[in-house]
Order: sequence, then structure tokens, then C-alpha cells
Amino acid sequence: MADNTNSTTSTDPKGPDEASGPKAIIKNVDMSEEMQQESVDIASAALEKYNIEKDIAAQIKKEFDRRHGPTWHVVVGKNFGSYVTHETKHFIYFYVGSLAILIWKS
Repeated sequence: MADNTNSTTSTDPKGPDEASGPKAIIKNVDMSEEMQQESVDIASAALEKYNIEKDIAAQIKKEFDRRHGPTWHVVVGKNFGSYVTHETKHFIYFYVGSLAILIWKS
């Protein structure tokens, strides 16, 4: 797994300075650049739609399962620990604002 502690992604085409919401800060990733961006986009859409962490996680999982087949796992929250085993090239851990998002496939 690569540790991209300084990596940021903006989902706004105008750039990070003009983005309407907080940018994603990727902390650890083992995933293609394309899937990383897709992860941030799916998470951002779920964050706009829901306020409860379990609902945000459920929406992200549903979308990943639909697009990439089962079995994806998602954790969303502000205070949790984790240690997961994942398929190669199917893991991302990032923050949007103060909310941590962990997505992986096993």
C-alpha cells in the first residue's frame, strides 16, 4: 500500500481554490487514480445527500457494489480504529473535512 499523506483531490472542475465543499485529503491508498477520483465523487455525493454517518456509508457501499460488484466495505466516522485486509488495488482511506472515509473490497 502506498501512503499518500499529502495527496489532495478536488471534485470541483474550477479547482481547489473555488471548490464549494471541503477537498478530500487522501491518507492511504492502493487504488488506481481513476478509482480514487470515483471514490471521492461517490463520497461527496453521499455527503450532500445524507447527514447520518451510517446512511453515508450505506450509500457509498451501494454505489460501489453496483459499479464494481460485491463485496465492498465502507466505514464513515470521526473516531474509529481499523485494520483491514483488502484486495490489491481496492483500498482507499481519506478525509473530507473532519469525516474519515474508509472503502475497501475483500
